Amino acid sequence: MPKIDVLAIGNAIVDISVRTEEDFLINNGIIKNAMNLIDARRAELLCSRMKTGVETSGGSAANTAAGIAGLGGKTAYLGKVAADRLGQVFARDLQAQGVIYDTRPLTGGSPTARSMIFITPDGERSMNTYLGACTEFGPEDIEVTRVANAKVTYFEGYLWDPPCAKEAIRLAARIARENGNEVAMSLSDPFCVDRYRDEFLHLIHSGTVDIVFANETELKSLYETASMETALQAIRTDCRHIACITCSEKGSVIVRRDETFSVPAFPVKEPVDTTGAGDLFAAGFLYGYTNDLSLKDAARLGSLAGSLIIRQVGARTAFSLRDAAVQEGLIKTD
Repeated sequence: MPKIDVLAIGNAIVDISVRTEEDFLINNGIIKNAMNLIDARRAELLCSRMKTGVETSGGSAANTAAGIAGLGGKTAYLGKVAADRLGQVFARDLQAQGVIYDTRPLTGGSPTARSMIFITPDGERSMNTYLGACTEFGPEDIEVTRVANAKVTYFEGYLWDPPCAKEAIRLAARIARENGNEVAMSLSDPFCVDRYRDEFLHLIHSGTVDIVFANETELKSLYETASMETALQAIRTDCRHIACITCSEKGSVIVRRDETFSVPAFPVKEPVDTTGAGDLFAAGFLYGYTNDLSLKDAARLGSLAGSLIIRQVGARTAFSLRDAAVQEGLIKTD
C-alpha cells in the first residue's frame, strides 16, 4: 500500500442534523452542547419527535479524515457500519470526499449508528448518539498494512465507549510504533473525559499517544481543575510530544515540551453550527504536520478549517478547503 498522511479511526456514524428551539431540548431532557449516548428505544423516541433532518456521514474522526482529504491530503478511515441504508449513506459520502474507506460492514447485527444533532439558534449543537454497529468494531477490523503505512494514526476518544474498540486502538498503536509512525488522539468531549480520565491519562503518560487534541473544557476536565494555566502546565509535563488546545474565538494554544505559543482564531461574525469545529481544526493541523508545515502554520491551517466549518450546517464542506487555504497563503500551489 502507498504511504498515507493520516489514518483516522472512529465511530462510523450518520449525522441527522435538524434546527430546533431551546424548548425542544428542555422538553425532551437533552443535555445542551454535549454528546449524549442513548439506546435504541431513546433513539426511536427522538426520531419520532424531531423534524426531518439532513443525513450525512459523520463521526468525529471521519469528519477529520474528510477535512484532510479536502485539503489535498492522503487519508484513510477505519470504522464499522452495518449493511443497511444508512451504512451505504456513510460509505458513499466518505468515499466521495476522497477518503479511502473499505471496512467490512456488519451483517445480521445492530443497525448503523446515528447521531441526532439538534442545532439551537445560537449555533450550539446537542448530539444524541446511538452507537449501533459501532460497538462491533474490534481488533479484527484493524488493517495492519494500512496502519504501517500511515504517518499518523489518529483516533477519537469516543472509541473508549465500545469495549472491544479499546483493544483495536491499542493494537493499532503498537503497529504504528513498530513502524516508526506516530499516534494522535482527540479527547472528544468533557463527558467522555469524565468517564475515562484515568485511561486517557495513562495513554498520555505512557507515550502511547504522541499528539493530543482537546478544547479548554476537555483539558480542564482531564486534570479536574478550573484553571487553564494549571491544565496547560499539567499537559506540558505529561505529553511527550505535542498538545493542541482549541479555545473557541480565542484561537488555540500549542504545547511542545518547553515551547508554548498561541495562534489567533479566524474571526466569524455569526456561527451557524459549531458541529465539527474541533474535528476540522485537527484536520488542518494534521494535514500541515504531515506535509512539513511549521507547527504555527499547521495550527493556523487548523484554525482556518475550524472557522470555515462553523459558517454552515454540518461538518462536511460543500466548497474547497484547499482553495481557501491557498487563498490564505497557508498551502502553496504546485
